[in-house]
Amino acid sequence: MRQQRQFEIERRLRDIVGERVFVDVAERVSYGYDGSFGQYLPDFVTQPLATSEVQQIVKLANVYDLPIYPRGAGTNLSGGSLPVNGGIVLDFSQWNDEVTIYPDDLIIKTRPGVKTADIHALAEQHQLMYPPDPSSSSVCTIGGNLAENAGGPHGVKYGVTKDYVIGLEVVTAQGDIIRTGGNTIKNVTGYDLTKLLVGAEGTLGIITEATLRLIPKPQATQTALIVFDDLGSAGRSISQILTSGVRPSKMEILDHHAINKVVDYAGIDLPREAAAVLLVEVDGDEAILPKELETIKAALAKIGVTQVKIAASKSEEAALWQVRKAVSPAVVERGFTKISEDATVPLSQIPHMFEKIDEIKQKYDLNLVVFGHAGDGNLHPTISANMRDPEAVKNVENAVAEIFNYAIELGGTLSGEHGIGMMKKPFMTREFDAASLAFQKAIKDALDPNHRLNPGKIFPAAGETKLVLSHDD
Repeated sequence: MRQQRQFEIERRLRDIVGERVFVDVAERVSYGYDGSFGQYLPDFVTQPLATSEVQQIVKLANVYDLPIYPRGAGTNLSGGSLPVNGGIVLDFSQWNDEVTIYPDDLIIKTRPGVKTADIHALAEQHQLMYPPDPSSSSVCTIGGNLAENAGGPHGVKYGVTKDYVIGLEVVTAQGDIIRTGGNTIKNVTGYDLTKLLVGAEGTLGIITEATLRLIPKPQATQTALIVFDDLGSAGRSISQILTSGVRPSKMEILDHHAINKVVDYAGIDLPREAAAVLLVEVDGDEAILPKELETIKAALAKIGVTQVKIAASKSEEAALWQVRKAVSPAVVERGFTKISEDATVPLSQIPHMFEKIDEIKQKYDLNLVVFGHAGDGNLHPTISANMRDPEAVKNVENAVAEIFNYAIELGGTLSGEHGIGMMKKPFMTREFDAASLAFQKAIKDALDPNHRLNPGKIFPAAGETKLVLSHDD
């Protein structure tokens, strides 16, 4: 009976999308994992190329009581696209040929499978800029960015994905097609459903088109590298810079361990003994940038920070940013699995967070470094571990739990840009009280009463209070 049902569903899916249906185990396995952990085998994988196809698949899923999992490039780090209950994966990665720019209106309309880097490139052809810039922008898709409310280094000055989405086309859990927002920057007609859906991780509706706003591209950039002898000075410097009258376009920090990993991996000339380094970029009018960096230097000198190196050329600037780009490959040089988190804390608490993470590193004997977006407190404690070793898995689970708990204790949050997905949902009860969680669940129940859309994400199940990285299905 089950086999007959599977054949029937497959036939009906093929009626909708033709040959863009995958049912062989070897094909489905590729869609059972993402950039986090776990392996969950979907029953069917489809590749929709039209909103009408998504609509029909959703209606079919309702008939057969199947969960639906929207998926982009699978780069997400919180398990947001894992098909934990089988069902149908909607692979949007091939729906990438519809992206149109309207330069006079400063907007772009795009389908979910378009790579973020392609949106950046199209905007730049018109001397415009789409600011959100996740590190995986060369491979990640805008649909995934919308689902997770992705950020990036530009967040300190320009904000994150939700700040640049002004309209959406969405297929609801019932199979209806709705539009939110519009083509104008200012729009306060009705509830702000656009902001509700961006960052909802595909649990409230399936985004099939987005209208993104653009801004004029800054004329130039200039970068400085600041070296710190202690974490206290690093923490004070962040607030000192942000209150100096200059708004940097990027502020990226690396701790002592990250510095040494980069030196070992890439041979970049950095002071091994430094407690931390801070990369600061300013952008705008080329004539003004040197003055802005001098303002920053003067502000830092007031608190005794004087080790500031300003790039004298574009090649020097590129070399400085290579420091930040080299961190991730340096962490996984030994070939182990990388666990990248994004606990976010108030700016004044960054030194305390660094110190706590160093304690955790020593306590569990971990290959652990910290880097991240200093300007908005979004830190990336990153661990490299042999996840085939049960003891290593246990140590990582305990370490991550301590990092999350301490971030919340400091007044921070579980995630600044990676989302909650599966990996962080056990900790939601520590950030939100029962009434706050119930309010969020009520929205889910109202819009997706059968929990068809990306189930098993964001909200912990009863008794689910501990991170488990060893899921296998």
